[in-house]
Amino acid sequence: MKKILFVSTILLLVSAVNYAQVKKPIAKPAAKPVVKQFPKVHIGIQSIGSPEVSLKLVARIQSYNPFANTPGDVYDKSINSPKSVLVLEKIVNNMAVKKLYVNNLEGGTTTVYDIVNNFEKIAEIKHMFTQKDTGLFKETNFPGYAFKYHKRGPNVFTGKPVEMCLSNNNKYLWIPYYRRDYDKLATEPSAIAIVNVDSDKIVRVMPTAPLPKMVACSADNKFIAVTNWGDNTVHLIDISSGDPAQFQYVAHFVVDQKMNLNFSKTAVIDRDQDCGLCLRGTVFTPDNNYLFVGRMGGGGIAVFDTKGKKYLGTLYGTNNNVRHLVINGDYLFLSSNKDGYVEKTKWKDMLNFFLTGQGQKAVPYTNWQTAFSGLGARTITVTTDGAYLFANANLESKISIVRTKDMAVIGSIDADPYPVGMVMDQSNNYLIVTAQGRQDKGGNSVMIYQVMRQ
Repeated sequence: MKKILFVSTILLLVSAVNYAQVKKPIAKPAAKPVVKQFPKVHIGIQSIGSPEVSLKLVARIQSYNPFANTPGDVYDKSINSPKSVLVLEKIVNNMAVKKLYVNNLEGGTTTVYDIVNNFEKIAEIKHMFTQKDTGLFKETNFPGYAFKYHKRGPNVFTGKPVEMCLSNNNKYLWIPYYRRDYDKLATEPSAIAIVNVDSDKIVRVMPTAPLPKMVACSADNKFIAVTNWGDNTVHLIDISSGDPAQFQYVAHFVVDQKMNLNFSKTAVIDRDQDCGLCLRGTVFTPDNNYLFVGRMGGGGIAVFDTKGKKYLGTLYGTNNNVRHLVINGDYLFLSSNKDGYVEKTKWKDMLNFFLTGQGQKAVPYTNWQTAFSGLGARTITVTTDGAYLFANANLESKISIVRTKDMAVIGSIDADPYPVGMVMDQSNNYLIVTAQGRQDKGGNSVMIYQVMRQ
């Protein structure tokens, strides 16, 4: 009898456990963070803080209000999720050329404005390719990757333009595509367009690894570095010939480990988050010998020997979420997105620390000066003389002004929500900022601030 009761008790316990497993609630996916609806700013607003440097919003190009009637507030429907901005300045036939390029990520275009003539729109580069454009593609495949799921020819697509840089003494503009529009999970090769800035026409399209975001040119105009957000890789293109038809890949780097991209076709994946080390900020040293790449995933700076074409390792000691890198003179500046900090160090000191072996043993480099510039520190830019730094605080919809000699935040100004891209002209007269928006709030704005120094 006791044995029967014992067995019955065990069966009841097993049944209860099984019932609990069946009834266990299914975990809900993490909710997206609540995005605050910041107000759009008004033309004429001025920065607060120290008068030694101030900003004033003097113009804007936007696509959210076709009825804007304030002078300087210009409606342009082509502004669609503006990601990055770049200023070109050169002399052509003894005439000063000064143009603003705006990459519209979701619009699949790059709009071009004449700064000299009050930001008049002069061109629109469309990143939409049909069978008629096959002559732009010298090659289709990219080493180590395959086209898998497309339903059309792989070179028939719309590209999503992300960042950009100039090369060959300001003759060519390089625009990488976040992905080809049919590649929803960004697992296949993407591409990068080469634009002749005299005609603002695409002259060649080269394949890339998945999810290229950053692109940078060496000061000697010998190399272009393409940094891929999507799989922990960086690639070098030899541009020393000056002829786009002759440009070719000469190095392929893997940082730590190449990311596995064998996702199911039906997988629900956010490639902005599922990006491995999420490599981003990219800059060559002024002597052209080394390349630094920021790791948004976990912090640190990947270091490459460009002459020896080697990945040397990662230097640690930065904040956790390195996004953008800038070298100005003797100093390296960086932004740390989630932490909301900007940091400064002498790049040669940092490099020497790494090369002497300490950094390669994961000993953190600590010789940083920092400033809290605001949550969501995105793109940064530094005045020509290196005296001041400007930083987008995306999650606070503002721009911070930092005095670099003591890394003190001395002022700020509101921006349309949510600021991402930023550039300054060579004369430091204008600071131009894009607002891309978040979760369908804000965005679709390019703000033009006048910079005033005492």
